Amino acid sequence: MNAPATAAPLVPPAPRSAGNFVIEAHGLTKVYGAQRALSNVSVQVPPGTIGLLGPNGAGKSTFIKCLLNLETPTAGTAQVLGVDIRARNRASREKVGYSPEQDCHIAGMAGCEYVTYCGQLAGMPFRKARQRTHEILDLVGMGQERYRLVDTYSTGMKQRVKLAQALVHDPEIVFLDEPTNGLDPSGREHILQLVGSLWRDLGISVVMCSHLLRDIERVCDRVMIIGHGRLLEHDSIVGLKSRHRRIVEIAPAGETERFQAALTGAGRTVVKLSNGKLRVESASDSIEWVLELMRDQHLPPAEIVANPDALHELFIQSIAADHG
Repeated sequence: MNAPATAAPLVPPAPRSAGNFVIEAHGLTKVYGAQRALSNVSVQVPPGTIGLLGPNGAGKSTFIKCLLNLETPTAGTAQVLGVDIRARNRASREKVGYSPEQDCHIAGMAGCEYVTYCGQLAGMPFRKARQRTHEILDLVGMGQERYRLVDTYSTGMKQRVKLAQALVHDPEIVFLDEPTNGLDPSGREHILQLVGSLWRDLGISVVMCSHLLRDIERVCDRVMIIGHGRLLEHDSIVGLKSRHRRIVEIAPAGETERFQAALTGAGRTVVKLSNGKLRVESASDSIEWVLELMRDQHLPPAEIVANPDALHELFIQSIAADHG
């Protein structure tokens, strides 16, 4: 397949949305035998770049598959772009892109042939799909590899072609399941920059599923945290950090138990971490009160970190609370 002689440039459209929310779920539940993969998930998600965060096996992929009607929910309802997920409406599916975690290529097809075919499946005429394919393959950073069989691709190239097929038909929302798996650092950086630009430059809402907190924090403006099939948190990242920012982490040089007793005696809530550090809720962003306590109680020196990674802290607390 030859590239078109002239390819129209990608022109960023105005941001699109279906009303106030791109996703609405009410009591969404999925049970496999004795395993409850999703449990009563209710959420309303506005347009933008949304991170779906949780450990492996938390229910993230099941949530996405239910929203895409690839799995039938056991109970509950949901809408994507204002359309009920059970509607089986082709017109609505043409507005949705999906890059699964598993390989989804067709054996014996070159990369550009495969992406073109996916465009046709989404309702595009062949010539338009072929032209758009080369634009999108350029966008995801694929060069002459596009003419090779997808079977011969490295893991990183397969990730790029999966992303291309999810975008080729210009969807209004795209679901990306672990899009940086298998990428080297430079490839990962390129994909994260691209994902971050989809809403900002093209008006495409993104739901990015990942167990890598740094990837979510890097490109998303909202986050949903899922653990053991339940929705534990949903807010903007700014809002989450604001609610959980006043934390002090203390690593005493010695006498940890006396340090902990002094903090408790001062009316502080103390959590002793497995690495021996003490995590304390603070009434302010200042650590001056810790220094005063150390002087007054003649406590040993300590390393003090104010406001450690707030999203990481919230993630750990949420998963631990749910597990308990």
